Amino acid sequence: MTFEIGRAVEELKKGRVEYKNDSFGIIHIPVGKASFENEKLEDNIKILLEAVVKAKPSSLKGQYIKSISISSTMGPGIFVEQKI
Repeated sequence: MTFEIGRAVEELKKGRVEYKNDSFGIIHIPVGKASFENEKLEDNIKILLEAVVKAKPSSLKGQYIKSISISSTMGPGIFVEQKI
């Protein structure tokens, strides 16, 4: 939450990505709406994955992302093949 709405909007337009994970290390984040074009959804997902991989601590060894699935709010998850 912020009181500086204009600044927050500008940062988001410039590509700022925020995400949180739960106690199991699972990231839950919206990447778009069902009404978005496929290309826009794909771009949003790529940007999110790049941000997550970039945030990987250098001291951490091994596989950082174990699996990826995408779902609608109340729909079943669809697993995505990783290429990162």
